[in-house]
This record gives sequence, C-alpha cells and structure tokens, in this order.
Amino acid sequence: MMTADFIEKWFLPGLWITVQITVYSAALAFVIAFPIGVLRTSRLWIVRFLAGTYFEIFRGTSALVFMFWMAFTVPMLFGFSFMPMAAGVLALGMTYGAYGSEIVRGALAAVPVAQREAGVALNFTQAQRLRKIEIPQAWPEMLPPFNNLLIELLKGTSLVSLIAVADMTFAGNLWRLVTAESAPVYTVLLVVYFVLAFLLTRGMRLLERHAKSKVGQAPEKLGLFSGLRSKSSIDAVTGTGGAK
Repeated sequence: MMTADFIEKWFLPGLWITVQITVYSAALAFVIAFPIGVLRTSRLWIVRFLAGTYFEIFRGTSALVFMFWMAFTVPMLFGFSFMPMAAGVLALGMTYGAYGSEIVRGALAAVPVAQREAGVALNFTQAQRLRKIEIPQAWPEMLPPFNNLLIELLKGTSLVSLIAVADMTFAGNLWRLVTAESAPVYTVLLVVYFVLAFLLTRGMRLLERHAKSKVGQAPEKLGLFSGLRSKSSIDAVTGTGGAK
C-alpha cells in the first residue's frame, strides 16, 4: 500500500488539486451554462442559433480531445500556451457548461405558460420576467440534474492526469508504476472518488431543500442515500429532463 511519505508528498496534494479543478471547472461551467441556456430560449432566431451552435459543438466533441487541443495544439497555432491545470479547467468547464445550458433551457421551458403571461400582464420586461418569475421557479428543478452533472465533472477531472497534472489519479498511477500494485491503488482511488461524490450530493440536496422552501414547495425527506437516485437526476442522464 501507499507509504506515509508518498501520501504526504503526492496523494494528499493530488487530492487537493482534484478538489481545486472540480471547484474551478464547476464555477466556469455555471457561468457558461446560465447565459447560454437563457439565450437558447430567446425569441430571436440568430441568438438561439449562436447559443445552440456552442451547445452542439461541445456536445459533439470529446472533452479529452479538447483538453489535448488546449494543451498541445493551441501553443502551435497561436504562439501561447496554457498551464496544464488551466487547460484542464477550461476544457472541463466549457464542455460541462454546454451540458448545463441544456438543463437551464429545459427548466425554463418547464415553467407554466400562465406564469409568463402573468408577467406580461404586469408589464414586466423580459429581463424582469426571468429574474422575478421564471428563474425562481426553474431553479429548484435545475438543482437535481446540476448535482448529477457536478458528479460527472468530478469524475471527469481524472482526465487531467493525461496532460501531466498531478491530481490524485496521477499520484495513484505513479504509485502503481513504482510498486506494480494495481488492485490496492485503484481501490483507494475508487473509494476516495465515491466519498467526494457522496459529500457533493449531500450538499446539493441541502441546497435543493432550501431552494424548494423559498418557492413554497415541500422538500422531500432526506434519507442517507436519497440524493443518489432522484427522478430529475435520472431525467438528466436519459435526456428527458424538462420535457413536461
């Protein structure tokens, strides 16, 4: 198994890098997902077309290949390079931001038409309708699929080890090369990823409860594993989310 010296010098710093990449990539994805998702509901076809083009490009390309492109092709084409960690964050954030935009679009589309008509009757502008009516109602519906997407992002951070970022997967592979012990190393990695994903799920479930209480919805009772299988999370995987 891993020695104390290896854990201190490689594995714990690698775990911290994994957490940092998850946080930075999630923040970038959220910043991208909301405007792109909102723009995809615009009445102007050119706006919908441009936002939809971004979504289609990143839905149809590999996050790993895009990461390689950012790390190795951009320096040759444009004469400047990203730090490996920055290339990983950009690739993951832009890719998962595109996926997140579909969650935003679907949740906004699920807001009852009568609610929008009420905003029109109150002489609200489109921005006011979004801020005061549509987003507050759509936000609780976004959180379960956002949780699922965040877990996928966490697991996707292991890809950065392939561009020489010393995350915990990189540290595990290094220890496997030194000791030729595959089973214990990868078992430890599986357990750590599961623990991180479980903690994220619990945090997102608490946020979901708070969001539902703000709009007068009764929150679901929380069991130990209640966040692992919610209907909205399954909808996000199967592509049926927002089709109401």
